[in-house]
Amino acid sequence: MSSTVPKAPSGHFNLLYFASASTYTSKQFEPLPAPLPLRQLFSTLEERYSGIKAKVLESCMVTINLSYVDVPEDSNEGGADETVIKEGDEVAIIPPVSSG
Repeated sequence: MSSTVPKAPSGHFNLLYFASASTYTSKQFEPLPAPLPLRQLFSTLEERYSGIKAKVLESCMVTINLSYVDVPEDSNEGGADETVIKEGDEVAIIPPVSSG
C-alpha cells in the first residue's frame, strides 16, 4: 500500500483492500460505520460492490487489528461470543497470494 491510511472518522473503522480486492473496489481503503458484526461484513461489501463476494471475498483472509479471523456466515443470529468490528479497528481483506 503506497499511501498512508488516515485514522478512521469518529464512529467508523478502516477497511483495507489488498491485491484483487483493491482492484475490484478501485480503493486501497475506506471507512465503514461501526459497530458492525463480523458476520455482516461480506454482505455489506456485496451491497456496495455487486459481485465482490463470489469473485473476491470467498477466497480471502480477513484480519482485525492484524489478527486473522474467520468470517462466519451472515445470519440474523448473533451469539454472546460474536465478533463485532468496533470504532477505530483496522480490518483488512487479503486475497490469496500467488508466486511464480
